[in-house]
Amino acid sequence: MTTRAEGGTGDEILINVTPRETRVAVVENGVLQEILIERAGRRGLVGNIYKGRVARVLPGMEAAFVDIGLERAAFLHVSDIRPECRLESCLSETATPTTANGTAPVITDLVREGQELVVQVIKDPIGTKGARLTTHITLPSRFLVFLADSDVAGVSVKIDGERERQRLKEVVNAFRAEFGGGYIVRTAAEGAEAWALRADMQFLQRLWSSIQDRICETSGIIALYEDLPLVLRVLRDFVGDNVEKVRIDSRETSQRMLQFAEKFVPEMVSRLEHYPGERPIFELYGIDDEIQRALGKKVHLKSGGYLVVDQTEAMTTIDVNTGAYVGHRNLEETIFKTNLEAAAAIARQLRLRNLGGIIILDFIDMASEEHRQAVLKALEKHLEKDRAKSHISQVSPLGLVEMTRKRTRESLGQILCEPCPLCDGRGSIKTAETICYEIFRELLRETRQYAPRQFVVLAAPDVVDVMLDQESHSVAQLEAFIEIPIKFQAEVLYSREQYDVVLM
Repeated sequence: MTTRAEGGTGDEILINVTPRETRVAVVENGVLQEILIERAGRRGLVGNIYKGRVARVLPGMEAAFVDIGLERAAFLHVSDIRPECRLESCLSETATPTTANGTAPVITDLVREGQELVVQVIKDPIGTKGARLTTHITLPSRFLVFLADSDVAGVSVKIDGERERQRLKEVVNAFRAEFGGGYIVRTAAEGAEAWALRADMQFLQRLWSSIQDRICETSGIIALYEDLPLVLRVLRDFVGDNVEKVRIDSRETSQRMLQFAEKFVPEMVSRLEHYPGERPIFELYGIDDEIQRALGKKVHLKSGGYLVVDQTEAMTTIDVNTGAYVGHRNLEETIFKTNLEAAAAIARQLRLRNLGGIIILDFIDMASEEHRQAVLKALEKHLEKDRAKSHISQVSPLGLVEMTRKRTRESLGQILCEPCPLCDGRGSIKTAETICYEIFRELLRETRQYAPRQFVVLAAPDVVDVMLDQESHSVAQLEAFIEIPIKFQAEVLYSREQYDVVLM
């Protein structure tokens, strides 16, 4: 379990930056809850806005494939298309949203092959599937989300107080007369001053106007807007009163975040902290060990029970077992306590591994209806801090709990691993790229602890090939930074994940 390096009970965000990869760890009360990874060669696309061209219309699926300049065409379902999205009028044309008989329009009524559309990515490409798109454009800021095709104001359901909800709605509605458009008040806006909300609305309107200008001034497939990089999205989306510190191990990135915070999130300036320590920040907090455990199937519970997490393309299943836990009173009480502990562990694993889609939970069978409902309520409570939307069903006749969790990006396992060529996809191993970054971190760690004249890295041939080919520039940068030459030696008997760093 991750332990805090210092005292305190607040939440912390730890940011590890290397030339080709940024990793963000969300630590709540000393326990790692979420890990986000962004790589220079494969940045996330969610939130990006494109001018695309319809490549193919599929009436049988009520969907279309849209070319937005990616390797695979993106998917656009009829439910994500607004009738007035045609580009011919630069978003000014209106159309009736229903057919003559009052039914919803079919896909062929809304788009045609070759037509240009303004679309936004709502789900990254995952596996063999392309990105998912919508024509309902939204733009987030610190306190608000701008809705380009709406004229109403809504408030996040996570803001509980009715008086505060009403106050926020009145403030936004008052300013909408000046700026127009639709808005959703985000959870971070709770307690925000009216001037801060107005500043956000003004920023969003200017941003939307600039995007509209690009829409009318450009033609062909083009990116109109790209969302912020991960380190800045953290300040926009994650921070709040419960965040005690944001620690960054890169001075350059720390300065960049400080400048952003001074302009957009001034209350976070005092909480940003550059970590200059010689010991890697993720090692100090045990984050790397937690990531390693999160790639395994078995999750051990404190009581002696355990979970088995099995992720497939169709769904994820999580099985609960009592294991070595034998309880103290009776079987039903043993099962109940194990399931309660498992509910907390499951909620954490969903966030940590970023598991989405259909999820089947196989709790240990409980005879008591009261116990079943208590376990469901515990699961719902532990999922309250999860930023991804989820829906939990009741216990099925087979004793299973079915749930869904919104999936917008690849899971942790999909980012760090790939299907194993040695087992025909039945398991997974880390990618050669992931091993390269592990070697980079190991070289930095050894440099800080020793004073070698030269490094010799022994690794599998495909890892060495990546080092000397696509990562050669990064290797050269690292050599210049540590002022120590690095040589690589391919070992044909080494597996992909096996390597040694020899100090000369």
